[in-house]
Amino acid sequence: MTDLLERVRRLHAPDAAPDFRLLRELARTPDLGVVRKAGGLLAAIPDELLTRRTPRPLRIAVVPAFTCDALPRFLEVTLRAAGIRPRILVTAADQLPLQLTDPDSELARFAPDVTLCLLDETLFLSGDADLTDLDAIRDAAVERTGILAEALRARRAHHPGPILVHTVPLPRSCRDAVIAFRSRARLGRIWRELNNRLLDLPEQIDDVHTLDWEAVLVEHPGPVRDERLYRYARMAWSVAAERLYAGEAARFCRAVAGLSAKCLVLDLDNTLWGGVLGDDGPENIEVGGLYPGNAYLATQQTAATLRHQGVLLGVASKNDPGLVERVFAEHPGLALRADDFAATAVNWEPKDGNLTALIAGLNIGADAVVFADDSRFECELVGTSLPEVTVVHLDGDPSGHAGRLLAEGGFDVLTTTGTDRRRTELYRARAERTRHEAGYTDRTGSARAFLHDLDLRVTVRPADDFLRPRIRQLALRTNQFTLLGPAAEPESGRVLGVDVTDRFGDEGTTAAVWLAGDGDRLLLRNLVLSCRVFSRGIEFAILAAVTDLGRASGFTRIEAGFRPTGRNDPARRFLEEAGFVSKEEINGLIRYALPLTPTTAPCPDWITLTVRENP
Repeated sequence: MTDLLERVRRLHAPDAAPDFRLLRELARTPDLGVVRKAGGLLAAIPDELLTRRTPRPLRIAVVPAFTCDALPRFLEVTLRAAGIRPRILVTAADQLPLQLTDPDSELARFAPDVTLCLLDETLFLSGDADLTDLDAIRDAAVERTGILAEALRARRAHHPGPILVHTVPLPRSCRDAVIAFRSRARLGRIWRELNNRLLDLPEQIDDVHTLDWEAVLVEHPGPVRDERLYRYARMAWSVAAERLYAGEAARFCRAVAGLSAKCLVLDLDNTLWGGVLGDDGPENIEVGGLYPGNAYLATQQTAATLRHQGVLLGVASKNDPGLVERVFAEHPGLALRADDFAATAVNWEPKDGNLTALIAGLNIGADAVVFADDSRFECELVGTSLPEVTVVHLDGDPSGHAGRLLAEGGFDVLTTTGTDRRRTELYRARAERTRHEAGYTDRTGSARAFLHDLDLRVTVRPADDFLRPRIRQLALRTNQFTLLGPAAEPESGRVLGVDVTDRFGDEGTTAAVWLAGDGDRLLLRNLVLSCRVFSRGIEFAILAAVTDLGRASGFTRIEAGFRPTGRNDPARRFLEEAGFVSKEEINGLIRYALPLTPTTAPCPDWITLTVRENP
């Protein structure tokens, strides 16, 4: 493992060559000492020596109730491996309520994008508590979880941004101090009620999220606490537990940054089933029943569960298309069927090329794709040709494949919506639109005729409590058509959602607009549009609705800010095509203005536009 550290040190040299595998290998190594040392060295290494991607900058505050000296270094490694360039603040231990409630605290001045609150039992159980007085223990737990909730509300009131708390394990020393089994069971119930209240916090406070730390620790092989270090330095978690938490925190931060994977592309032979279809035949592949078939079935069931939460599924397999079609249609043991997949590439062509075509067809970024295969060759090929794609090598015992997909895929999101559950159907309908458009082009050469035939209907409506989760998701996950970049969701002003339907079905809420008034100016604070509805003029219909609202309210012009991210050029082109004129650039934000006249921004004549004043 020491060679990993040597590779880190080599990257500090002026003429260092890139090492694009290093972060992934550091994130996977079990050597805690190596990871801890590497975390202290990584911050000074330029991104271009570690990754071909452009990392997402993120300000992360750790607010602990105890000492956690190793955690920042573990976070540096896991976050860099997750595609995030972190700036990390760790506040002083034992100041958690003060840091959350004081508007001039170190935490408040840092203005983090993400706040990680580390809790232990001392927040809910005083050091001199009588563990035999279970009524007092229960009352204190209720009172102190209420105090924590109020502190979190205070934090949200003076600073937006997601906060992660977690459930708290009851130390064995506390549990075993109660010697009666009946009383010990009651103490366990009291503590579970406390943790249930922590798990309920996301239902009560917007943008507060709870990690079920107790559940994570179930598979942790060592002690959560080193009693000697706890007594000596108030280190409530062992170094190994801090490493484990860093991995969970990185998953959360990746979701906050809008870096969640959107599509899982799977091989078939020895990935979704055991055996080689072309050699064994459809009747003899291993799936379901006894081992190893039940392990492959578990992988399919895991993929199906992801699909039901909005992850697109694809296939990239070197196989006979006819045999594959037959298996998905006829085999009784499969958990997946052909219509569960948004795109397939079943042929004998190289998989990197097939994956490139599949990504283009879905119109998503390569960095939103996970590719899973049992072949080391195919994994190496895709990893080299498409470095933005996350590659999961499903080698060895298939019983671990389902867990590996979930652990390494990066599918975590902050919330799911009804649109997510319908995402595969939406993409399949889009493919049907594309075929329909191709038919028009062949017959008439007219895209305009195709758009008129689509019967497009756009509804703009104020956001309500049911619509806001979907709008927040759009703000986080939209990379291409966004004025400000992902995760840029203005907290104040008026928020509008945009629904789109056509002859092929309901696309759902595919766009959102944030507006605010300032004197005679209507500020277009952000506009995001899903790539699913590109090239139909939807953005111009939205602008028509915005200009109508602006004129009705007496505004004389619309102003918008555009912050280039390297991927959001479609939004800039829209502003310029709509007649916005750039005025100035301040700190990377380009200001645009559009006068409001009676003829500004008409709605395209192939779109029926409806603007609702009430949700």
